[in-house]
Amino acid sequence: MLFVLCYKASTDCSYQTPAAQTKPGCFSAGALAQHSELCRAGAQQLSVLTLHQEHAACWVPVGPVLGARIESSHSDMATSNFHFSSCDPRRTPRQGRGADVSSSSSTKVDLKSGLEECAVALNLFLSNKFTDALELLRPWAKESMYHALGYSTIVVLQAVMTFEQQDIQNGISAMKDALQTCQKYRKKCTVVESFSSLLSRGSLEQLSEEEMHAEICYAECLLQKAALTFVQDENMINFIKGGLKIRTSYQIYKECLSILHVIQKNKHEQEFFYEFEGGVKLGTGAFNLMLSLLPARIIRLLEFIGFSGNRELGLLQLREGASGRSMRSPLCCLTILAFHTYISLILGTGEVNVVEAENLLAPFLQQFPNGSLMLFYHARIELLKGNIEEAQEIFQKCISVQEEWKQFHHLCYWEQMWINVFLQNWVQAYYYSDLLCKESKWSKATYVFLKAAILSMLPEEDVLATNENVIALFRQVDGLKQRIAGKSLPTEKFAVRKARRYSPSLPGPVKLVLPALEMMYVWNGFSIVGKRKDLCENLLVTIEKAEAALENESFSDYSVDDECLVKLLKGCCLKNLQRPLQAELCFNHVVESEKLLKYDHYLVPFTLFELAFLYKSQGEIDKAIKVLETARNNYKDYSLESRLHFRIQAALHLWRKPSSD
Repeated sequence: MLFVLCYKASTDCSYQTPAAQTKPGCFSAGALAQHSELCRAGAQQLSVLTLHQEHAACWVPVGPVLGARIESSHSDMATSNFHFSSCDPRRTPRQGRGADVSSSSSTKVDLKSGLEECAVALNLFLSNKFTDALELLRPWAKESMYHALGYSTIVVLQAVMTFEQQDIQNGISAMKDALQTCQKYRKKCTVVESFSSLLSRGSLEQLSEEEMHAEICYAECLLQKAALTFVQDENMINFIKGGLKIRTSYQIYKECLSILHVIQKNKHEQEFFYEFEGGVKLGTGAFNLMLSLLPARIIRLLEFIGFSGNRELGLLQLREGASGRSMRSPLCCLTILAFHTYISLILGTGEVNVVEAENLLAPFLQQFPNGSLMLFYHARIELLKGNIEEAQEIFQKCISVQEEWKQFHHLCYWEQMWINVFLQNWVQAYYYSDLLCKESKWSKATYVFLKAAILSMLPEEDVLATNENVIALFRQVDGLKQRIAGKSLPTEKFAVRKARRYSPSLPGPVKLVLPALEMMYVWNGFSIVGKRKDLCENLLVTIEKAEAALENESFSDYSVDDECLVKLLKGCCLKNLQRPLQAELCFNHVVESEKLLKYDHYLVPFTLFELAFLYKSQGEIDKAIKVLETARNNYKDYSLESRLHFRIQAALHLWRKPSSD
């Protein structure tokens, strides 16, 4: 038996002698000493949690062993609108790193307690109490499947955000332990191996509710471990291992979905049916959504080995999960928000469902008004609506509300950098790009290239004031590129190719034309700027100045490439300003110059993509589809090819939808 020290400054818990105690877990200091002696004698175990007196609080038992501090004044921990069983969502664990709760290796935590405490930890995490969430989960991470899943997920997220090799190794180690913990709760014959026979015998009851949850937790852990395997090392063995883990995870989710359909009619017999349902909706929904985004040729290959993806079904499953009563409801919501506010923009058409994103976020933003993740998505939504100044303020608030995980700041620095590029506030854009170069390890090559590109937009005297050497920065890019899953990052490869114009092997540097706006185009920034006529007009002025400057320069190997880049950027501005005829002239100029291009061969297929959208906006759907198919089928081996194929796939999916229905 394990006990928790309860500290009292309210009427919920009072110090009493063991004989007088009326609430389990509330003891006087003397009583604790007595119990500690018993523990040392081997009769019982006692864990004493570190007391912190800076807040009025009461330590109460949560689940089997752990304490949670009730803070009635904390606004972010208001009653949750998703299911927490009997757990008070306002509870928070001890501050600091007191002695860990010890446990026997044979101890198991019941499903109810695991779910309750994991729900508290999730609430803490979404309230920026990241260390508290970890400390709540850590003591039982090797005994409870949900403690293991929650703890390892936070460690993995930290690894992904820092990109430090040691953090990645810690994440892999934590996930390995989590898989072992989940394995202890799984049926000896797993769902994937035995599901068909279970159905045929009509003996589904052989799989207990706890074992069903173990399958879901195991699948989630397996998927995360696969992701870390890809970034840990670039050798082929790790790549194959990661792929096999993903396939196993996918198969488990598929079988769990089948189980869900079978037990649906008897869901009231399952005490934690809604938690199991939430896990299934999150996993199958995310898989369906992500697989549906892939280019057609990759989808055909994946279907051959058993994968399939349906975007509408995936979104439906995630919506059902987000509106449900499970602990995973906010995770389903965050997945949809990531799709609408990021994936649709970078790998899609840029046509974002802002209304759904706002409606989904609203209840969680109300519950966690200072939560970094919620504020971040709130700012993204405002940005996508064209409310750029409002987005700036919210991103700044997102930075100021917490200092514990600086990596969240880096997300905001990235956004603030682009906002200032949209506004052509080049000095401020440089400031944020410089912060990213100094603090973030995600993609040093991209950050340094962007810093140099932004400085290239400034007058020479302003560049001198920064004490930066633009040529030296461009020359650093090649040495900073990295590899993930054995492949270079497409945006880094693009940056390296562009930076070659500053190579010391050339007779002299060949200045890039509008490099910051070119990168803005690559990240689909014109879709955001298109919401603001004033910004489009300001950008058009800058582009036309560059166009005029090119006309006055002597012809070189790069002249046609630079001219075509300017025409593409100008066409995008004109398209956003509802000047289709002029935009079409710019786009056609690029397409007609195809055989004259020497370096930037990506310009033609990307221009065809823009031309297709121009035709679509004029109601010429068939013509638009034909142009997209030309861009997809007639060009290969150019920069950012995969990114364009993602966007083409997304557009064809939308435009062909009426006829396929």
